[in-house]
Amino acid sequence: MAVSINLLIVDDHALIREGLRKILSIEPGIKVVGEAANGQEAVDFCRNHQVDILLMDINMPLMNGIEACKIIKSEAPRIGIIALTIHDQDEYLFELIKYGISGYVLKDVRPDQLIQTILGVARGESFIPPALTARVLAEFSRLTSGEPYDKKHQTLTDRELEVLKQVAKGQSNKDIANSLFISEKTVKNHLTNIFQKIGVVDRTQAALYAIKEKIVDI
Repeated sequence: MAVSINLLIVDDHALIREGLRKILSIEPGIKVVGEAANGQEAVDFCRNHQVDILLMDINMPLMNGIEACKIIKSEAPRIGIIALTIHDQDEYLFELIKYGISGYVLKDVRPDQLIQTILGVARGESFIPPALTARVLAEFSRLTSGEPYDKKHQTLTDRELEVLKQVAKGQSNKDIANSLFISEKTVKNHLTNIFQKIGVVDRTQAALYAIKEKIVDI
C-alpha cells in the first residue's frame, strides 16, 4: 500500500515555505495540504483539517513553534511534529521534547534527509541529531538524578525491556527487528504496549524515560 502523508508547512517566511513545498513535491507519498505563517495558524489548521505531520519553524510571530507544539500535541497526540530550525541550542530541543516532538532538523539538512525524516516519523519513529540527543539526554539525566524511581517499567516483559533499550539507543523499528529476530509489526506491537505501560506517547519520551529510570546508561 502506498504511503500517503498529509503534511503542513509552518514557517513565517513565504520563500522558505515555497521552497519546502517544491522539495517535498518530488516525493509521491507526501502531500502538502497547507501552509501556515505562525503557530496560531498551525493550531487552527490542525483543528479543521486532517494533518499527519507538521514541519514547523520555532521562532515565529504571534505564537512560536514551542507553544504551538504544546497545544497541538495536547489536542491531537497522533500528529507528528518535526521542528525545522536554524537553532541547535539545547533549551529549544529540551522544551520541544517535553511537549512531544518527533523530530528536530536543522535548516541546512539535505532534501533527501528531510524526506527520509518525514517518512520515518510517519512510521512512528523519531529523529534527533545524535550530537543533540547526547546533550539532551545528559541534561535530562542530571535534572532527574535525585528523583525517586517511577517503577512503571517493572510491568514490562523482558522482551519489552529489550525493545525499550534499543529505542533509547536510537535504533529504528527495522534495526530492532533485525537485532531481536522479530518482525517490524511485532516491534510496533511491543512499542504500543510499552508506551501504554510507562505512560508516554512517543519514542523520544520513551527514550528519556529509559535514561531517567537508568534502564540504559548514556
